[in-house]
Amino acid sequence: MEYRIEHDSMGSIKVPVDKYYGAQTARSLSNFKIGTEKIPPEVIRAFAYLKAACASTNLELGKLKKDKADIINTVCKEILDGRLDEHFPLSVWQTGSGTQSNMNVNEVITNRGNEILGKKLLHPNDDVNMSQSSNDTFPAAMHIAAVIEIKDKLLPSLNKLILEFKRLEEENTGIVKSGRTHLQDATPIAFSQEISGWRSSLENNYKQIECSLLFIKKLALGATAVGTGLNAPKDFDTLVAKNISKLTGKEFVTDSNKFHALSSKSELVFTHGALSSLSGDLMKIANDIRWLASGPRCGLGEIFIPENEPGSSIMPGKVNPTQCESLTMVCVQVMSNNMAVNMASSQGNFELNVFMPVLIYNFLQSVKLLSEGMDSFRTHCVCGIRANKSKMHENLYNSLMLVTAISPYIGYENAAKVAKLAYEKNISLKEAALIMNLMTEEKFDEVFKPEEMI
Repeated sequence: MEYRIEHDSMGSIKVPVDKYYGAQTARSLSNFKIGTEKIPPEVIRAFAYLKAACASTNLELGKLKKDKADIINTVCKEILDGRLDEHFPLSVWQTGSGTQSNMNVNEVITNRGNEILGKKLLHPNDDVNMSQSSNDTFPAAMHIAAVIEIKDKLLPSLNKLILEFKRLEEENTGIVKSGRTHLQDATPIAFSQEISGWRSSLENNYKQIECSLLFIKKLALGATAVGTGLNAPKDFDTLVAKNISKLTGKEFVTDSNKFHALSSKSELVFTHGALSSLSGDLMKIANDIRWLASGPRCGLGEIFIPENEPGSSIMPGKVNPTQCESLTMVCVQVMSNNMAVNMASSQGNFELNVFMPVLIYNFLQSVKLLSEGMDSFRTHCVCGIRANKSKMHENLYNSLMLVTAISPYIGYENAAKVAKLAYEKNISLKEAALIMNLMTEEKFDEVFKPEEMI
């Protein structure tokens, strides 16, 4: 590999000739050879929006010349197009402020911009980082990335799943089955009612996540190093938020208290809590579906789900609920990420949180896994769910909890005796009630109507 010599405030260092990054990125690569986890590309794209907006704002405020602002914007567009991805190699396990990633972006924009121009016009600190600090750019990039990924990917995926359950709910209107509580037989329920519970849970999750975005739309830019705004011009914070909003098509505002914006990450914790809540409901729904589909002969067998692949290397013909298993593993990971996000947020010392890279890595992983997990679950499982009507009918009429229908006529204790006798003798509830002389056959038939118990 061929190298060139780059310089920073600490001296000279070798950098691969085919890379646009500079000295500080090279130092980080040398000093943090830890794991395989890299700063997410979503953060890099957020930085591209941020740097372009900062350049435009500095131009507007008379701090940066037009030729410099223009070339910064040009390179930022290349970053957003994914053309420079290979030049952002830094590990998550770096400085907790994300300083090296901020400088990685500054260096790439500088060197690529100078290459396009054919001259050394840009400086990474003086021009690309003008009016900024790593301490306010990294948290701002975190919020930008979080809002974009949730708005553009997670919420649309969640909405599609909600709509699919709505379709399934309508398709199964009129089918009555046995309800279950504590994994035991319970009174009847319409299958459409059961599905409506799944749908409503997801609708609530949607609203919770959407409401939480109000807080992460606030940006730390303008705070600079410790929140005082040193070296940032007046009105920079409000103008840059407006420019980011224009570039992204998402509404962002400046955080009214920059000291909070640098030191606290509670907004991301709050939103991730909503993601964890979604995981809990998805876990429940996926488990319900695989329980209902269990069998095909020795389980509940009340629904059919798509058969996507062979389920065993030794048992011919076996098919497993793999989409349910995949989604529930996603949920376990997101719930685990919630702990990491909470722990990282708690590590604010004085004027700065120093666990930001690991926080946003886990946050964005949760968003990605949930978005793609819901899409896969919907496409390969939910879309193909069909009711096994004969099995539902069989289970419904075999349920001892239908005795609840006659309880108002013979009393709770007598009804319990009927259920126990039916269970012990393996006979119907009607037979048990008649043996005990608690009801006439005519009265039993009059009040015992399972399909009307919903």
